[in-house]
Amino acid sequence: MREQIIKTVYEKKIIAIVRGVYGEDCEKLARALHAGGIDLIEVTFDQAHPEDYEKTCAAISRINEVFQGEVLAGAGTVTTPELVEMAHKAGAKYIISPDTNPAVIRRTRELEMVSMPGAMTPSEVMEAYRTGADFVKLFPMANLGVGYLKAVRAPLNQVPILVVGGVNEKNLGEFMAAGACGAGVGGNLVNKQWIKEGRFDDITALAREFIKAANA
Repeated sequence: MREQIIKTVYEKKIIAIVRGVYGEDCEKLARALHAGGIDLIEVTFDQAHPEDYEKTCAAISRINEVFQGEVLAGAGTVTTPELVEMAHKAGAKYIISPDTNPAVIRRTRELEMVSMPGAMTPSEVMEAYRTGADFVKLFPMANLGVGYLKAVRAPLNQVPILVVGGVNEKNLGEFMAAGACGAGVGGNLVNKQWIKEGRFDDITALAREFIKAANA
């Protein structure tokens, strides 16, 4: 299963980052993203509200149940091994973090999930990769810029890099051309106002724009 997830990330390129959307809205959102060609959905843990962790796990489980492998759910903002284990029990296929935490990476790999920790500096990128990361999330990308991605990729081109933070349908192509193998996209795709208004067709249309940009 791990190898299939890794292959899907390379093929699909876009991971939708879902924050604070649960229950029926999360299912509708997943359907809209899937219709637009995005089949990787990261449901994040809200670190400020541990009482909502179970909602995150329930959303991951619901995506798995409804889509039966056509959409692959992972957990995001995973900062401790305990959250790795909670996500695993919910059926998460991959673990994404904002930071490089060797304990999180190791536990993710022990549980046979795909590891995608966050990093900013070359030292963090290499620490994550040596520890066992399958992909390294360069974050926050829009603040660092495409020039920074090129500079990091020059000596570290063996590391599969995902770009996250401020990525949109207009700058995605530039990041991909600079060597990113994929991107995580949050509010620039998962528009909470559109979700509130039931504008899921607009999310589908925007998802198609992201897929087009990623494959240009």
